[in-house]
Amino acid sequence: MNSDYINLALADDDEDDRLFFTEAFEELKVKSKVLLFKDGIELMDYLDDSNNAIPNLLFLDLNMPKKSGLECLKEIKASQRFNDMAIAIYSTSASEEDIENTFVIGANVYIKKPNDFEKLKKVLSEVVTTNWQYHTSGLNKENFLLRL
Repeated sequence: MNSDYINLALADDDEDDRLFFTEAFEELKVKSKVLLFKDGIELMDYLDDSNNAIPNLLFLDLNMPKKSGLECLKEIKASQRFNDMAIAIYSTSASEEDIENTFVIGANVYIKKPNDFEKLKKVLSEVVTTNWQYHTSGLNKENFLLRL
């Protein structure tokens, strides 16, 4: 990992959500490189190319056209190549079924998309400053859903 910046990726079909996400990181002054993908196929095409850098942290929307976030999560977790990539589910859904499914498959954290820009910045700051190797060693369903 390049210690100068954190390599982030967001897969989300909502253009406004992608814009708010990048603006939040600009305001947070987190040294980051943010890759944006508008659907699951675009994300997986990028990840499947071994010439591309693997993100340190992937924010994954569940409800996307062409290939859902859940389908992407299953594919990512099936490959050892991505074992060091932390995955934050980033969704408008807060259904117990979605939370349970993504927890079981192996996501690191579940974030319900905040509807306020300041809350978004707080959530993103919390997620990027978490030591995921340490955090996931004690992962359970109670600390999987990020509540702020």
